[in-house]
Amino acid sequence: MNEYLFYPGCSMESNAIAYSESLKAISKPLELVLKEIDDWNCCGATEYVGISLTPAYALITRNLALASRQAKDSHTVVAPCSACYLNLAKADYYMRESPRLNQNVNTALAAGGLSYRPGSLEIRHLLDVIINDIGLAEIKKHVVRPLSGLRVAPYLGCMVPRPDYDQRWSDAEHPTELDRLLKALGAEVIDYPLKTHCCGGHMTQISPSTAFELIRRLISSADQYHADLMVTLCPMCQMNLDAYQNETNKHFGTHYHMPILFFTQLIGLAFGLDASELGIGRELVSARAALSKIGVEPPPEEPKPPRRRKEKTTGLPMPQMPAEEEVV
Repeated sequence: MNEYLFYPGCSMESNAIAYSESLKAISKPLELVLKEIDDWNCCGATEYVGISLTPAYALITRNLALASRQAKDSHTVVAPCSACYLNLAKADYYMRESPRLNQNVNTALAAGGLSYRPGSLEIRHLLDVIINDIGLAEIKKHVVRPLSGLRVAPYLGCMVPRPDYDQRWSDAEHPTELDRLLKALGAEVIDYPLKTHCCGGHMTQISPSTAFELIRRLISSADQYHADLMVTLCPMCQMNLDAYQNETNKHFGTHYHMPILFFTQLIGLAFGLDASELGIGRELVSARAALSKIGVEPPPEEPKPPRRRKEKTTGLPMPQMPAEEEVV
């Protein structure tokens, strides 16, 4: 049995709920035990570190302090979200490297009766654990519905493989871990050259035209290689490529229809689990046509409420559902 401390992060309870559902579904056959850190808090995402270092790293490290206090049989913290994984790993690394930051953060933590000794926990991404602890041989044992004939673009995003503080990944620019996992599931994995390029992060809220160009490049490349869908392990990447794909099409006059799924959903499908159990159908760009290639019938799509005409405002751009005629 593989047992770990688990830091879910905020997105697993909101936009990445399909990631959470599929992870829970595959944990049982893999005997993966994830013990959620009690009273965890948001990691601050990407913005807070750019404002004030001590409060930002104190916010992040509070989770490590709680995990350290909870640790018994395992001293490894697993994070499925790329931003959470990077923030936790950065906090641990920089506190090891900077005595001053270590002192400042622990002074802040002391106000809440907490402390953290950097280096006392291992910070790892979920993909790393599945590949290197559970192993591909074990994964293959559970494959009862191979993903044969499904052309998949493996997209890791920019935050998981770099900076690689503890040398966990095969290559910072072109890591092969996700490729090897998908091949073990029977999928036809394309050699996707943009697998570690940025999806734009929160640029959709800052500079939409920049965000749309970054999203277009990623989807266009997968489309050029005739991928049926893209697979990711980052909630932010999945949200940007899925939720803003329609806006990107409108911006460029394109007609891409590229489903974006989480790697845990593909594992579950190969294991023969039901699509609804894996959160399939929650994506905005329907994966129905792609999954029909492996004989999977997603749950019926829920009727979408009629659009309300809105007046133009200066507010932030929000993703819009595609019109019925735009859905393939």
